[in-house]
Amino acid sequence: MASTARSLTNPLLLRRLPVLPANASSIEYTSGRQTTNSPLARSLFQLDGVTSVFYGPDFITVTKAPDSLWHLLKPEVFALITEYLNNGQPVVQGEILENEDTKAQEGDSEVVSMIKELLDTRIRPAIQEDGGDIEYRGFTDAGQVLLKLRGACRTCDSSTVTLKTGIESMLMHYIEEVKGVTQVLDQEEEIAQREFERFEANLAKLKGNDAVPKTSGPHGIDAAA
Repeated sequence: MASTARSLTNPLLLRRLPVLPANASSIEYTSGRQTTNSPLARSLFQLDGVTSVFYGPDFITVTKAPDSLWHLLKPEVFALITEYLNNGQPVVQGEILENEDTKAQEGDSEVVSMIKELLDTRIRPAIQEDGGDIEYRGFTDAGQVLLKLRGACRTCDSSTVTLKTGIESMLMHYIEEVKGVTQVLDQEEEIAQREFERFEANLAKLKGNDAVPKTSGPHGIDAAA
């Protein structure tokens, strides 16, 4: 198996892998309970710290818990995936669905058709390069494109930048009816987002408590990095 691996802010992205058929819909597992059709994903979730596994056409993205360390987890993840693929086992068992969200549907307006085409031909390939994907969820009367971020894009620190600066800017540039992009979160993702924000707040508080006196000069205190 020839592959490349790199760690993003959190997710570990392994590229150039024979994962899914070219036109297949990406598959995301956010808990071990969802992995009944993927023994590889089930094995990855048995590693302490793994919180999600994402399959794209030629890549696998693995996300860890904020308090887990990549230098400990990465060798185990890489060894599992390498062994599994070298044995020639399919990553997913059973039927693999094609991308349906951006397929033309009867009743689509001209604007919706243009949005879907742009998502499918320009935006999705770029997002997949970073180990993620997007899912079209609708277009509102107010001109908002509803999108669900998946994989690395959903969990990385720059997800808002990806959504607003990247996707929103391109859609608004080419389609004047588009006024913005709104991220759609599932209930579990909303809970996870709140937990992550709470974790970051506690971490910032701990760093503040580690501040040490510097001198009695004008700057007072240096906060610990």
